[in-house]
Amino acid sequence: MSDCIFCKIVNGEIPCYKVYEDAEVLAFLDISQTTKGHTLVIPKEHFDNILYCPEDLLGKVIRVAQKIAQAEVTTLGAQGVNIIINTNEVAGQTVMHFHVHVIPRYSDNDKLRLEFLSNKLEKLNLPSIAEDISKSIK
Repeated sequence: MSDCIFCKIVNGEIPCYKVYEDAEVLAFLDISQTTKGHTLVIPKEHFDNILYCPEDLLGKVIRVAQKIAQAEVTTLGAQGVNIIINTNEVAGQTVMHFHVHVIPRYSDNDKLRLEFLSNKLEKLNLPSIAEDISKSIK
């Protein structure tokens, strides 16, 4: 995709601060560092999001994200790591090229708040929802 900023980074048209690269995966520092070391891991081939990334390549991307997370803990002194995948705009995806955020966490007051607040959805039929989802998995 010629308009994709991440494809331009892969092709060397836009510079980046590389953390890792192999034949299929590239990892580089996010230009908007949420915390020190915030890294993006992407497949070099363009896929809009995780829904379209082939399983074997997805596994490689996740393994690289794990290695980067381990390095952020051992090298940068992070106390923890958030690994985040946003899928589609409604979920916060702003670049439509599949990517994984690896965000090192140094303290619980680093101004990054990821909270899953209960919506009190007791009235939902959870067994039915679980059955619907499980039937759809191939």
